[in-house]
Amino acid sequence: MVHPPPISALQPWLAPLAGYSNLPFRLLCREHGCAVAVTEMVSAKGLLLGSSGTADLLATCPEDHPLVVQLFGAEPEVLGKATARLRQQGFLWFDLNAGCAVPKVTKTGAGAALLRDPGRISAAAEAMVAAAGRNAVGVKLRLGWNETQHTYLDIARRLEAVGVGWITLHPRTASQGFSGTARTEHLRRLKATVALPVLASGDLFTAEDGVRCLETTGVDGVMFARGAMGDPAIFARFTALMRGTPPPARSLASIHECIARLAALHHQWGSPRQGLLQLRTLAPRFFRGMPQARAIRTRLIHCSTWEEALTCIADLKEDP
Repeated sequence: MVHPPPISALQPWLAPLAGYSNLPFRLLCREHGCAVAVTEMVSAKGLLLGSSGTADLLATCPEDHPLVVQLFGAEPEVLGKATARLRQQGFLWFDLNAGCAVPKVTKTGAGAALLRDPGRISAAAEAMVAAAGRNAVGVKLRLGWNETQHTYLDIARRLEAVGVGWITLHPRTASQGFSGTARTEHLRRLKATVALPVLASGDLFTAEDGVRCLETTGVDGVMFARGAMGDPAIFARFTALMRGTPPPARSLASIHECIARLAALHHQWGSPRQGLLQLRTLAPRFFRGMPQARAIRTRLIHCSTWEEALTCIADLKEDP
């Protein structure tokens, strides 16, 4: 039996973010207090077939720990074999994606499509647990496929029975995508239904959102997704608020420092070119709510190097 990764009110997680939670971004979040990070979702079938992009998704280093590898797929046997291969490579913890509602994933029967078949999702989790050990596998869920199929409580009971170590719930249905609002009352219901640790995800845009979620639902921890994309320091702000201390101030200078550090991490561990493309989509989130947000987005589109991007951001001035 494997000990689960750290789960507590003072140990916030970084969610699996397709296209964003690569190694440099995970390391940046860890430097700001992220306790556990999850990889971008990895195709179990692609892993076994030697897909060219899989190695990049699994890139890690000693500082990138504890790390959870998220797998997606529809076939329990394939998910079990992929988990076993990753376990042989030294990875300890795994997550089954049963929440992605993107059509190219669900049309294969994977991601949130698994919510329509509680038997299949429990069989998939059981195969992964058999390969990794009890408590080494988590599952990320939504409420169900649509409003007439809220299957999450039935699925949670099944997952607990097969040895899953934790459950993450994004309290929307698959058909909702990211529309509407996350319904936190379902987090309370899930926590009352299973003895497993429960992580909350969905609509945690600020550190205050995370604190409020913990206080009102009784879950064991929070997983930041879009909130981290807009502010990698959200983890430090959250932890400070939980401890009753003033959170770090957010300013143009702190954002510039954050982006400069991301640049350094991409040069050290990733692809600087790919990182610059990622910055173009992250920067508007970083500067959201500031008068310069639109201008910086326009200027960054025309930057062809990190040096140009950092100079562009350094030229911004705080409002008097």
